Amino acid sequence: MGNNSSTESGWLVPLGNGPDYDATLENQLSSWVTGLTGLADGYVVSRWQPNQAPAFAADINWCAFGISEISQDDSQAFVDQTDSSTQLWRHEVISLQTSFYGPGGQQLISQFRDGMAVNQNNDELNAQGLSLTDYSAIKSNPELIDTQWTRRYDMTVRLRRKVVREYGVNSLVDTPVSFFGE
Repeated sequence: MGNNSSTESGWLVPLGNGPDYDATLENQLSSWVTGLTGLADGYVVSRWQPNQAPAFAADINWCAFGISEISQDDSQAFVDQTDSSTQLWRHEVISLQTSFYGPGGQQLISQFRDGMAVNQNNDELNAQGLSLTDYSAIKSNPELIDTQWTRRYDMTVRLRRKVVREYGVNSLVDTPVSFFGE
């Protein structure tokens, strides 16, 4: 492991906590979907999780979601340089697959889509450091669950966010210089 400062050779890891990922990010996204659809707690679930609970009955409305891709811009920037650190800034696009199930799945997914157009809802999303980029058309994809066909409607939503990580890259303050000649 490195020394975490550019004063010596070795690997540098970010200082402090960076952006949210994994369960923390999934909880934020679940809260957002719940807020726009009005589904009760526990009815918006992460698609891929350990100890996956069995699917709900075909007559229950619910949503499964999952992050399918996180892409980044290729133009990261190093800013806010101080004597002891610098920040790396980049933007990510998070692709979120959503699937709405049940007899009201079509109504719920269209309500979710339309809720994304409401400024107050976007303000809440922005407060979490995310912004809506775009979303796909709603697609019908019935699914066979426990030998019974269940209504399912899918949509991919893309969200954008700025990622900031601080590294212990010291600025160059003094440089030994020797002049030769007259």
